[in-house]
Amino acid sequence: MKTISTSNAPAAIGPYSQGIIANGFLYASGQIPIIPESGQIEEGDIEVQAHRAIKNVGAILKEAGVDYSKVVKTTCFLANMDDFAAFNAVYEQYFVSKPARSCVAVKTLPKNVLCEVEVIAVVE
Repeated sequence: MKTISTSNAPAAIGPYSQGIIANGFLYASGQIPIIPESGQIEEGDIEVQAHRAIKNVGAILKEAGVDYSKVVKTTCFLANMDDFAAFNAVYEQYFVSKPARSCVAVKTLPKNVLCEVEVIAVVE
């Protein structure tokens, strides 16, 4: 196993890694809309927060030597399912290869953000 860590995505705020490569796959921890440079939440609506969360995922993918096209599965968490369409409009700009996906509404997300995104990607 190989641990993935980059300063271009938020540092882990608990006992976990940003990502782990094992058996040809990257398992990336869920990313919320934290600005890596400041550690502050990206303030704004679901579109603004979705862009930031997905860009944080992209930084972890890049550190692992891949990009969004290598993602095979995403799990997306929304604070409010009413944001589903707006979230999708942002999501489809990044995940153009249409990986398998689960998207669920949850009661509360860390730091009361509007979304969180985690991925599994093929690494070669």
